[in-house]
Amino acid sequence: MMCCKLPAIEELGKPLGAWCGHARAGHGCTIYPARPQSCRAFYCLWMQDADLGPEWKPERAKFMVYLLPSSANLQIAVDPTFANAWTRRPYYERIKGWARDGAESGRLVFVRIGPRMVAVLPDRDVDLGPVDPFDEIVVSRRCGPLGFDYSVQVRRRTGGVPVATAAE
Repeated sequence: MMCCKLPAIEELGKPLGAWCGHARAGHGCTIYPARPQSCRAFYCLWMQDADLGPEWKPERAKFMVYLLPSSANLQIAVDPTFANAWTRRPYYERIKGWARDGAESGRLVFVRIGPRMVAVLPDRDVDLGPVDPFDEIVVSRRCGPLGFDYSVQVRRRTGGVPVATAAE
């Protein structure tokens, strides 16, 4: 039921990190047959990837992993009550592996803890602070003496106009 708590559900006016009013402990979604399309289309990676063992079940891990809509980027949505859950073993090692493997082809990994966002890069993690779901995160890389150097920028949307803000 972490999918009933962590993401925003626009059709229901449900904000990030708040329990959906239709979720009932021990029962699940009370409007399941009539749930919104965004709920119907959502599947966390634990449900799709047989390589992720029972420790990755969102209720146990205290976070869920999923592909962001319209991209190949991974998002890890963390229960704010357990903000560091994603940094524990065996999770962090696997998450860093996804960041290293995906960086070459532009697939990125982001961790959302309530309004806060962390970019997981191959060489470090960058806490971007509060990032609105409508803000744009831009990651760029250039070749440095020890390999690729990554930079991260948040382009804030204020009144429908993007505003670039450095976030490192």
